[in-house]
Amino acid sequence: MPPLITQHDLENRVQDFLAAHDPRTTSKQDFLRARFDAGLAWLHYPEGLGGLGLPRDLQPVAEKAFAAAGAPDNDPRRIGIGLGMAAPTILAFGSDEQKQRWLRPLWCGEEVWCQLFSEPGAGSDLAALATRAVRDSDSNSESESGSDDWIVNGQKVWTSMAHEARWAILVTRTDPDVPKHQGMTYFVLDMTAPGVEVRPLRQLTGEAEFNEVFLTDVRIPDSQRLGAVGEGWKVAQTTLMNERVAIGGGSSPRESGMIGVLAQRWRENPAVRDASLHDRLMTLWVAAEAARLTAMRLSAQLAAGQPGPEGSAAKYAFATLNQQISGLELELLGEEGLRYDDWTMRRPDTVDFVGRSPGYRYLRAKGNSIEGGTSEILLNIIAERVLGLPGEIRVDKDVAWKDLPR
Repeated sequence: MPPLITQHDLENRVQDFLAAHDPRTTSKQDFLRARFDAGLAWLHYPEGLGGLGLPRDLQPVAEKAFAAAGAPDNDPRRIGIGLGMAAPTILAFGSDEQKQRWLRPLWCGEEVWCQLFSEPGAGSDLAALATRAVRDSDSNSESESGSDDWIVNGQKVWTSMAHEARWAILVTRTDPDVPKHQGMTYFVLDMTAPGVEVRPLRQLTGEAEFNEVFLTDVRIPDSQRLGAVGEGWKVAQTTLMNERVAIGGGSSPRESGMIGVLAQRWRENPAVRDASLHDRLMTLWVAAEAARLTAMRLSAQLAAGQPGPEGSAAKYAFATLNQQISGLELELLGEEGLRYDDWTMRRPDTVDFVGRSPGYRYLRAKGNSIEGGTSEILLNIIAERVLGLPGEIRVDKDVAWKDLPR
């Protein structure tokens, strides 16, 4: 068992690292690569994979020290899907070769990732997905492992940042003759592979942060499969549980995020204050603080292992609060809140709420109750898997996927 590293030891280790890699004279990419190699990227990951095998609750200690030194970050607004969803799935199910290949450039921001899960006919019911992956037994081009390649055909939708992504986490249907949850297989897809087409989906905000992705005879080596054939649902659950914690969980300072923007706007605009708006502001402030503390407690619990269904509650609270806070912000602004800064069609390279206009925040927050699991589905998960209430009647659990009506 490795010796216990205390908070003081960690602070000293970070200072030693900063002394050897001055952020003022070291390029951003070299700094991030060195930080990963030193085990100071995500501390709870194993040594050699960006971590030191430490408890998760020490991560804020390192982040605070790096921030105080003016160290560059890896732009989590741009690579959030890789950090919050792809990386923990690769860590849990990837081979040693896969971990070594993907985790370092992922954390350093050198490669953007996207998520190919939802389909036009499989949104809330992800297990109904129809994108097919079939082994190419006659292939003359075998993967490095010596196994056959897979040929994938289908369509995915609502794919954030697909236009920027180098890699994608992909769930497919590999066996239509078994019930829908049993015949799925999980892959990592090269987004530059022949047959991958990304089309923009313009949103309510005017931008095209989302995309639809068409896969036509796309070849994927078996060496890019995560988990066993037919166990894609199990692997996907790891992704989804981590996604909900990544969206709604984590440690953050008081009055961070949307509630901080709203509180500051209240302080700066005394002319719009009245008792009813103040009561609503305080109600939201208390709710946001409760959600923040709950998310911190959830993050601490993760030290014992993978996230569970409790993360659904954090994500549900995040979506609900964002919509209520952005709505009150527009009310505080009055006529000014009716103006929208820029409705130009563009494909952004980051997703940023706090740094945008009030109108953007209000419109973009509408998607929070859909992405990462709809609020309705999350309420079902909370009811059944957290509170232990009776589950909904599901008549399709034992029916082969090919026999389900679509």
